[in-house]
Amino acid sequence: MTPEFPEDSQPLLRPLGESAPRSRRVFLAAFAAALGPLSFGFVLGYSSPAIPSLRRAAPPAPRLDNDATSWFGAIVTLGAAVGGVLGGWLVDRAGRKLSLLLCTVPFVAGFAIITAAQNVWMLLGGRLLTGLACGVASLVAPGFRLAQLRRPGVYKPFVIGVSLMVFQQLSGINAVMFYAETIFEEAKFKESSLASVIVGVIQVLFTAVAALVMDRAGRRVLLTLSGVVMVFSTSAFGTYFKLTQDGPSNSSHVHLLAPVSMEPADASVGLAWLAVGSVCLFIAGFALGWGPIPWLLMSEIFPLHVKGVATGVCVLTNWLMAFLVTKEFSSLMEVLRPYGAFWLASAFCIFSVLFTLACVPETKGKTLEQITAHFEGR
Repeated sequence: MTPEFPEDSQPLLRPLGESAPRSRRVFLAAFAAALGPLSFGFVLGYSSPAIPSLRRAAPPAPRLDNDATSWFGAIVTLGAAVGGVLGGWLVDRAGRKLSLLLCTVPFVAGFAIITAAQNVWMLLGGRLLTGLACGVASLVAPGFRLAQLRRPGVYKPFVIGVSLMVFQQLSGINAVMFYAETIFEEAKFKESSLASVIVGVIQVLFTAVAALVMDRAGRRVLLTLSGVVMVFSTSAFGTYFKLTQDGPSNSSHVHLLAPVSMEPADASVGLAWLAVGSVCLFIAGFALGWGPIPWLLMSEIFPLHVKGVATGVCVLTNWLMAFLVTKEFSSLMEVLRPYGAFWLASAFCIFSVLFTLACVPETKGKTLEQITAHFEGR
């Protein structure tokens, strides 16, 4: 049977005899491409160690209050959403290579502005530019052929892709990463800078584990296991805040991530380790499944003729959700108290597990034609 879109049946790689680039060039190209995600990670992780020092800064250095702190963490994702759309437009006109080169301009300019910042607005402007660069690097396409959504082979994976991105952010990962060092400080962990490094190491290690076992265990198994681990870790972290916060109060508002300990010193130290362990467990669980697998599934479930555009919309959704979660995280903690905010994240993690079991197909070892046939009921 001839496929409706012939490009869906074309091989993704040329035969070795047609084009065999030298190994050195391949490694150099891979290394250059890897610098994009490296810069991307640096932008995301920068706010964690920077926020505590900026909150304590003395004049004339710019100082962040509660509202500015939330914007400093969140505005990078807003810039990335805009940059994602710009990246799709840029790729169509300049190609991937030139687009990757051009995105270094806002990266460098953004960090230069942050370094020379004389006020909060310069800090936010620098963060916005670095976020713009992250979005361009994500190569988000600008629009959709809405007519294609009538086909089950398109709208079903499209709904799954968007939902995966929504659940990934509702787990609270960006909120935890942006405020990791603050969380450790408020958890009475003395070496908060070292703790953030430990979190980064855990993330790298478990992402590597996921890469090694993904093709053996399958996507659904890792997503489910990852979600279950995040359920327990966010529940435990909420329990930490519940145990350390003050009892009934006349006010429903709390300072950002500021539990008031009612416990003796020794008990407080023990609870601090509960917080540290919960965050580390959460990062490990996220890196094992919900971190890498939604991005992998996006490359596997979309037909080739809509892959670029559909993937772009999914990534745009991811950045917008990252902005909303990060920006409103502190407000959510004021309304629900810190323990309520993390228990809410735990509830979203439960829904993500149920969604995985009910809707996400296993793509391990399947071709694109088989996956499309599954969505179309063939």
